[in-house]
Amino acid sequence: MSAVAELGDKLAGLTIAQAVELKNYLKDKYQIEPAGGGVMMAAAPAAGGAAAAAAPPVEATEFNVVLESVDAAKKINVIKVIRELTGQGLAEAKATAEGAPKAIKEGVDKKTAEDLKKKLEDAGGKVSVKPV
Repeated sequence: MSAVAELGDKLAGLTIAQAVELKNYLKDKYQIEPAGGGVMMAAAPAAGGAAAAAAPPVEATEFNVVLESVDAAKKINVIKVIRELTGQGLAEAKATAEGAPKAIKEGVDKKTAEDLKKKLEDAGGKVSVKPV
């Protein structure tokens, strides 16, 4: 098997998380970005050589974490978490909390989005995670 074929097989076998990591590495190290700004995942060939007309939808790899609303009794806790997650100053974090719905983080991976959602919800915020 040629080196190119081996590389192709390795790329086709990447998980979504590994593909995102590869995309970030190529962007940071070589300033190479995929066309369209996303990770391209090739579908496996369909059985019998038929066209992949029924290919499964591509799973989103980047998400936005949006603060939808804040429990008024817990607003101070939510502001503290917003400051921790975003590095915003007190006045800016307060404006973010009071101006909900507001994006807290954009273009993060699924695990990070879920972690941020949990922190904000534990503090008293209502949060949604939306694919980019």
